Amino acid sequence: MTLSYIVSGFIVGTLVGLTGVGGGSLMTPLLTLIFGVPPTTAVGTDLAFACVTKTTGTFAHRFHGNIRWNIVKHLCIGALPAAILATLALKYFGVVNKEIGQIIRYSIATSILLTVIAILFRRKMQVWMQAHPQRQLEGQRLVIATIIAGALLGTMVTISSIGAGAVGATLLVLLYPRLSPAEIAGTDIAYAVPLTAIAAFGHWWLGSIHWDLLGMLLLGSLPGITIGSLAARAIPEHILRGLLAITLTCVAIKLLY
Repeated sequence: MTLSYIVSGFIVGTLVGLTGVGGGSLMTPLLTLIFGVPPTTAVGTDLAFACVTKTTGTFAHRFHGNIRWNIVKHLCIGALPAAILATLALKYFGVVNKEIGQIIRYSIATSILLTVIAILFRRKMQVWMQAHPQRQLEGQRLVIATIIAGALLGTMVTISSIGAGAVGATLLVLLYPRLSPAEIAGTDIAYAVPLTAIAAFGHWWLGSIHWDLLGMLLLGSLPGITIGSLAARAIPEHILRGLLAITLTCVAIKLLY
């Protein structure tokens, strides 16, 4: 079983390196469906996993100047309080309750489907927004919309561990279509670090992190991310994203039915 966890971490890490998305979308349902890990434990463990991997990515993007810190600030204003409130809600309603576990399972499936939409249509959304500048928010309205987006992401990530990657990047595309792809990726990763850290701390408080499992996943994923990043140049991006979208759709259907 230990080897299976390490191999799973390696596979997910490789896919993340190849496509830039899919960490939470793949890891959480993988733990739930393949290894039978309870949904709350899968979510908590994946959040701790994401905190470590995204911190590494943030340092790299900061070095290259790809992070828009003013956007990160506004996202965090919405996301961090939402993560705390979502954690308190899980505590109040009972994180080990069977009904809550089922709700989390459906939340994971919904978040995965949103991720699929983000993967398939993000570029088309960006092109449309750039072609219709009159539809773009500015000034105070843009700030408020960013804070609201952060709150939605904070809630989604705390409950399902999914959404900080592809869904977050898609919202950034819609709100800030003038950002370069590198700035979108860097900003998306940077705000997710404190979000996943707080959400992971909350799940530690709830007792839903499996630390031994986390160590094995990291052992496999870190070299996988490196290899995937190096191999990404040799494989057409549209093929990778199409395969990932198909895989995630099948996972979501399995979770629902």
